[in-house]
Amino acid sequence: MLAPMQRDEADGARFRAGDPRGHYESWFLRGNHPTRRDAFWVRYTIFAPAGSPDEAEGELWGIVFREGREPFTVYERLPLTDAHFAASGLDVRIGDARLWGEGAGGTCEGRAAQDGRTLRWRLRFADAGAPLLLFPERLYGAPFPKAKALVPRPGCRFTGELVLDGESLEVHGWQGSQNHNWGSKHTDEYAWGQVAGFEGAPEAFLELSTARIHLGPLKTPWLTPLVLRLEGREHRLGAIPRALRNRGSYALGQWSFAARGDGVRLEGTMSAPPEAFARLSYRNPPGGSKVCQNAKVARCELRIRRRGEPPRTLVSPHGAAFEVLGDG
Repeated sequence: MLAPMQRDEADGARFRAGDPRGHYESWFLRGNHPTRRDAFWVRYTIFAPAGSPDEAEGELWGIVFREGREPFTVYERLPLTDAHFAASGLDVRIGDARLWGEGAGGTCEGRAAQDGRTLRWRLRFADAGAPLLLFPERLYGAPFPKAKALVPRPGCRFTGELVLDGESLEVHGWQGSQNHNWGSKHTDEYAWGQVAGFEGAPEAFLELSTARIHLGPLKTPWLTPLVLRLEGREHRLGAIPRALRNRGSYALGQWSFAARGDGVRLEGTMSAPPEAFARLSYRNPPGGSKVCQNAKVARCELRIRRRGEPPRTLVSPHGAAFEVLGDG
């Protein structure tokens, strides 16, 4: 039996300079205010188009969600020659923006010629829990799925500061995660969700997706892999046969899902109003782009039946990450 994936491996860059197949790779942080409908998302990305490895670039992204306001969104491209990505461990730099094992700091100037927005961040985080894998570990080295996702640091607690066009927002005790994903092609259609802590179960962690890919004119069946950590137990329902039997159905702002196995039955929903989503355009290595509708202040209700225990319902009123990706 293989040893569980260690954090240095979970964090290490998969990008190889000069590879003509195309590649995207992201490390991102997300955190939610413990009581308000406020959240942040900061993303460090490599983008390399297929067939043109010399055109690879670094990207910085940031969104700050604040109760009663539109999402504050910034994006900037930088030369990959002014970047560094460690092959083992968390050591990422794009321009002057850095991400390492205990913190992150940087500035994203946004589309300065268009709106002049600037986001600065200075964050420290303490983590709780071993890396969490959405898929069985053997699939991370396999050709399928082309897009991989895992959580090197689930259950992070963040402190620090965000500065939005000169306006300071203190971060203290915000809960979230540090994440890593990569691939040669974005998944054609998906909803992705994550909850770091529920009311009455602050250490619980949920990650799931409902997705399918296109094979020419054909589309695969929907797959809904899901992993739940709760009270010292991890329920991994992400193997391909299980993910095919799980159920998931989504539209922008609403997602319902159900999964069973490993002595547990799970049913749940995620929801957010349209104004809670920021609309992003992700370049796709094979060409074109995908549209990501990104919310980090969604509501999640999760109904749990574990063998030998009474049913229970966990609720996160505004702490769920909820993204929908497609052709727009």
